[in-house]
Amino acid sequence: MGRVACLALVVVVVSGCGSGPKGHVYRVPSSSMEPTLHCARPAPGCLADDADLVFAVPYGNALPQRSDMVVFQTPDLARRECGSGGLFIKRLIGLPGDVWAERNGKVYIDGRPLAEPYVEPSRRDDRTMTLANLPPRGTLARIPKRRYLLLGDNRQSSCDSRVWGLVPRKNLIGNVFATYWPPSRIAFH
Repeated sequence: MGRVACLALVVVVVSGCGSGPKGHVYRVPSSSMEPTLHCARPAPGCLADDADLVFAVPYGNALPQRSDMVVFQTPDLARRECGSGGLFIKRLIGLPGDVWAERNGKVYIDGRPLAEPYVEPSRRDDRTMTLANLPPRGTLARIPKRRYLLLGDNRQSSCDSRVWGLVPRKNLIGNVFATYWPPSRIAFH
């Protein structure tokens, strides 16, 4: 697809022409989703010269699904623990009712290992934790109703739910529908 055609696609998607999904465009701000989504060098851990742009479609009445890439408003604790807050993009890993655990960097849902082809082995960390370790510390066994666990694909460099806890449903802005820019990296999800 040529540059002009790609830019036309971006204009159509962003302007909401036709019967396609309506949503908003966001810039990838950090390396927490590398190499799935790229941020721009010279920021630490970024692999691209230009940051990817993502098109996120609001969930509306649709239920968020495991492995969705989600644009969301961070909990207040993110600003204090990560040094930044506001809008983040992460992978939805834990759903309401799930029992989540991480053992030596491998994620388990309800006691079974979760297949995560989007996490490269070299980008895993070696953490071991359960829901009870998440802020606020307690004895949580299952993810409560309308709460979600979000992690970056670059686990070694992601300040995520493991640091600032579960995210309320009302904070989920939308599901990443497409990634684009530069035109050579257009992808639909």
